Amino acid sequence: MNKLMKTGFLMLMIALMASCGTKKSADETEAANEDVSEEKLGADAEITEGQYVFFRNLKDGDTVASPFTVEMGVEGMEIEPAGELAKNKGHHHILINHPANEKGTVVATDSTHIHFGKGQTETELDLHPGDYMLTLQFADGFHRSYGEKMSKSIRITVAEKEE
Repeated sequence: MNKLMKTGFLMLMIALMASCGTKKSADETEAANEDVSEEKLGADAEITEGQYVFFRNLKDGDTVASPFTVEMGVEGMEIEPAGELAKNKGHHHILINHPANEKGTVVATDSTHIHFGKGQTETELDLHPGDYMLTLQFADGFHRSYGEKMSKSIRITVAEKEE
């Protein structure tokens, strides 16, 4: 019985201590929520004119020899490694034979969805000969797509290797 009383007393003390914490009024809570919703971080943010991604060294219709370099660019946003969520920041992804991700969806991780979560702006691709669609997709720090407005798709041909 003594142990039961001690346990009950301890639980009562914990409950009292928790209830003595600072509580925000309904108005303070609503104001805090409005501040967050007005700022709209990451993929939730509206994309404005002047914010876009582009391939620096490739254009639609190019023929390349594999392996080839892909240089990725962005305007109106900053490149930042994955892991943090910040307004107008994110990192690149290259989607091979996939269109842009819908806004807010997490970019898949597989051999045709290549992540550059360290903030890289250049890579080398080694693809078999053939025709490809490359989509450059910008996403926030949690890998959530900024959508079609922050993507660029081009079609390229990888030529047969000359022997």
